This record gives sequence, C-alpha cells and structure tokens, in this order.
Amino acid sequence: MERRTGSQVLINNDFYETLGDEWYTATDHPIALLRAENRVRTRWIAQDIDKYQGKSAKVLDVGCGAGFLTNYLSLQGYGVTGIDLSQNSLEVALRYDESKRVQYLLADAYKLPFADGSFDVVCAMDILEHVDNPTKLISEGSRVLSPGGRFFFHTFNRNFLSYFMVIKGVDWFLKNAPPHMHVYNLFITPKELTSICKAEHLKIDDMRGFIPDMFTRAFWNMLHTGKVSDDFRFKFTKCLLTGYCGSASKFF
Repeated sequence: MERRTGSQVLINNDFYETLGDEWYTATDHPIALLRAENRVRTRWIAQDIDKYQGKSAKVLDVGCGAGFLTNYLSLQGYGVTGIDLSQNSLEVALRYDESKRVQYLLADAYKLPFADGSFDVVCAMDILEHVDNPTKLISEGSRVLSPGGRFFFHTFNRNFLSYFMVIKGVDWFLKNAPPHMHVYNLFITPKELTSICKAEHLKIDDMRGFIPDMFTRAFWNMLHTGKVSDDFRFKFTKCLLTGYCGSASKFF
C-alpha cells in the first residue's frame, strides 16, 4: 500500500503481492538485487548467530518477504519464524522452503503475535525504510527478544548520495523498477538508528556499509543491459553513506 507523511505519498509496497515466483527468477527487477544482497548477508548473519547463540537459537524474521533469509537459516539448523503482511510473498516463501520447517505467519510488525522474550534473534532486513514508524517496529522486535539476544538490521542512510544510488539509480538502470519502491523521507541515518535502538534496550555492536561491488563485470553489465546476473555481488565496507547493516544485543 502507499503510505503518507503529511500530504506526501511516500511508498508503495503493493508490488510485493504481484511478484510470485519472480522473487526467485526475475533479473530485470530490483528484487534481483535483493537476492544478490542476501547471498552475502545471510552467511554473515548465520556466522554471528553461531558465535553468540548457537544452533539452538530461535529466530524471527520481521518482513520476511519470500523467505530468502528464513529459508537459508532454517537449512542451517535454526528454528525460524517469518512474518509478513504480504500473503502472496508468504506463499512463495513456503514453496521454496526446502527444510519444510519454517513457520510462516501473516502478521503485523507493529503488533507481533508473540510473548515477551520469545526469540534469541530478531531480524529486520530491508523493512525499516518501508514503514512509517520504524521506532515502533524496533520496539516490538526488542520486546520479543530475550535478554542478550541479537537484533539484525539493514536499511539506507539519508543523504544525496543514497538518494542518487538507491532511488534514481535503480529507476534508471532496472527496466521493471516499480514506482515508489523506496522514498527518501523514510531513509534512516545511522545516528538516528543508534538512538532508536538505545531507547529500546538494544546496544549496537556492529555497523557496516553494504554496497554493490562496482569493480566487476556483472555490475557494468547491469548498467548496460538493465539485468542483474547471478554473479552480481555486494560487499561490506566501512563507508555508511548509502546502504548499511549491523547487529545489536539486548540489554536492560
């Protein structure tokens, strides 16, 4: 749905309902970039969970979409729950769940249907910039997180460079980019996110930039063809000017 702040139309999330199997197959849609991001981020998250929580960790993925992260983590042996407001996306996620163990639920990130401290890990990847109240989402995520649990996030900084790369760049170079997929006003600076997390009993332990690897043939082919190949890569960086992700631990 389109969300508004004041008189401005901000974001359109309806396109997720129309993707179907294109979540996993489309090459000329921004969802192909999301697949490429997850090829890097999923391994990083799993390594962190192994280090701090172990294989017995119970994981909640808030805004799980079609299950890129949830299905991967389930195959690694974790107990995983994914929630989303897109019924179509959840159905795709269920079809692609090779482990057949992920619990998928249609649920509101602002009102999670779980008791306090139900999970060892909560993930909020690619969702904070798609809601008009990220503080409420993070508050709910913290509520259902057990003491010492891990909170993972990915979002976009708010500045001219991120606007140019994340919004205009995607619109220019990917043929089937939906309108209002991202909007500038919903981007969140690292300072703002740190402040929100602290207020919700989450101490950020790691924050790192996350950008396309521009020094590859796949990147330049995308600019030329408007398609994202399977060897398109993202990488971590120290620079937080555009996309960034990180982890936090819950304290009292």
